[in-house]
Amino acid sequence: MPSRLQVSKTYKLFIDGKFPRSESGRTIAITDSRGRVAAHVCHASRKDLRDAVTAARKALPGWKNATAYLRGQILYRMAEMMEGKCDELAAALIAGGVKSPAARREVEASIDRLIAYAGWADKYAQVLGCNNAVAGPYYNFTVPEPTGVVAVIAPDSPGLLGLVSLCAPALCAGNAVVAVAGTPHGQPIAAAVLAEVFATSDLPGGVLNLLTGTRDELVPIIAGHRDIDAVLAAGVSPEHARTLREGAAENVKRVKVFDTLAPATKGPKPRGKNSTPAAPQTAWFDAATCESPWWIEPVVEMKTIWHPSAA
Repeated sequence: MPSRLQVSKTYKLFIDGKFPRSESGRTIAITDSRGRVAAHVCHASRKDLRDAVTAARKALPGWKNATAYLRGQILYRMAEMMEGKCDELAAALIAGGVKSPAARREVEASIDRLIAYAGWADKYAQVLGCNNAVAGPYYNFTVPEPTGVVAVIAPDSPGLLGLVSLCAPALCAGNAVVAVAGTPHGQPIAAAVLAEVFATSDLPGGVLNLLTGTRDELVPIIAGHRDIDAVLAAGVSPEHARTLREGAAENVKRVKVFDTLAPATKGPKPRGKNSTPAAPQTAWFDAATCESPWWIEPVVEMKTIWHPSAA
């Protein structure tokens, strides 16, 4: 009896709650540590990016106006679904070259990161907002609001944890996200598996869109796209960081580029006068740094409200 031919998966893009192939028909071969092809992921084009931005803009009003409690519940549900795919996510990281114990640790840290921002969803406004002192019979409040459509460019390593660490604060605040996973030298397989988590976690279609592709092709489009309101990027080259900042100068989007060598130092400062920044890999695992409301601040706008008070 002939042996069964195994069906290999080509990992798709995640746009508007669906799993389309790239409109260009291209794929990227992902090789393991021995140089063997572990899987193929879709190679997103500029057209795919524009489709993702359109989907995010369409989904933004519903997500933005959802209650903070509901957003927190959905982020928690995402963590629950990640827990159920823990073994598959770890296997995807291993296929991308991560050692087995480190892969399991990264998946668990990613789950914990979602839980942390699920908790911040209905609390960060009290930390970032304030009641301002004014001279006159008025109350003056400053409250944070989501910026809008946020583009996320994830680092190559840690690919999964870096992606979750940048997406979770933006989602927590009510933004819609278009995320570009790590390059073929990172862990795009794990990011593609993560998209399957998003699809089954009550997250409305279009709120989070995930692309796999190359930064050389997608970063210039992100920088110049006028319907992207903010960019969070980590692990990008100096040339790509300059491209993003030049795009911001032209179309007035907010850009936050985390330092390639020490991403955590862009959050709150390490405690103690003799503290030093964490190393590149360990910095992303530091909960005290990466689970702070100050990671939400780059993707919110401050609105000031005046209200008359009793004389």
